[in-house]
Amino acid sequence: MALWFKIGLIIVSVLLAGLFSIGFMGFLKWQATSANLIDQIKIERNERVFTYDQLDGLPAPLIRYFKHVLTEGQPLINWIRLEQTGTFRNGGFDTPWVPFNAVQYFSTNPPGLVWDARIQMAPLMNVHVRDGYVHGNGSMEGALFYVIPVVNEHDKKELNEAALQRYLAEAVWFPTALLPSDHLSWSEIDDSSALATLVDGDIEVSLQFHFNENNEVSRIYTEGRYHEKDGEYMLMPWQGHFKEYEQRRGIRTPLEGEVEWILPEGSLLYWRGRIEQIEIH
Repeated sequence: MALWFKIGLIIVSVLLAGLFSIGFMGFLKWQATSANLIDQIKIERNERVFTYDQLDGLPAPLIRYFKHVLTEGQPLINWIRLEQTGTFRNGGFDTPWVPFNAVQYFSTNPPGLVWDARIQMAPLMNVHVRDGYVHGNGSMEGALFYVIPVVNEHDKKELNEAALQRYLAEAVWFPTALLPSDHLSWSEIDDSSALATLVDGDIEVSLQFHFNENNEVSRIYTEGRYHEKDGEYMLMPWQGHFKEYEQRRGIRTPLEGEVEWILPEGSLLYWRGRIEQIEIH
């Protein structure tokens, strides 16, 4: 009996060592892929600065917003790194909320993003998720313990548009990217909202930006953002809310946000997050 017990321990040890090795190799591969995507979006550097002259001709709520969140002479942001914590759910109204933490990178020239998150689905069971928008290509990857695929979507028209729309919405964290340019234009809706249109190659997206009494973006909205369900993409109303603005290196950005789909049966909130650290370049 003692011999068989020892043999069993050896077998279990070998299996555990093998699983650890597979997981560690998966971790290294995941980290290398993330690093490669991040390197791809951190390409061009812009040495320009923000001046009030750039606001000429903009709708009134935009002028008030930029004068509130930016400082004249502020260098235009090239890329940023964010650390986030929050809760997430992937499903219907009865789906439980689970905690996540993430690191997110944005570049502004050209527009790009990489969101690398760890979502704790259950004790000792983490799903690692990486969303990206790199050179006009959207991507969404997920793996359990880094090695068991959960989702793997790349470079589909609907995904590309949805990813660029997300970039535009989250540009409130690096607002010099919202200044008018050859690729981004604004049109007035009313005295407290405006429509932003962003073009990247052959992809064009728009979002409504709504401003509060403090001249801050409090809400973004679109009547149509592509939502994937059971392998099919459909356009659905989508919006996000921002609050708790603070000043970092001359820029006022929101520290908290939440995002929801607006369904026929009601608003489905699915992401709630807080910015813990901001690194601006």
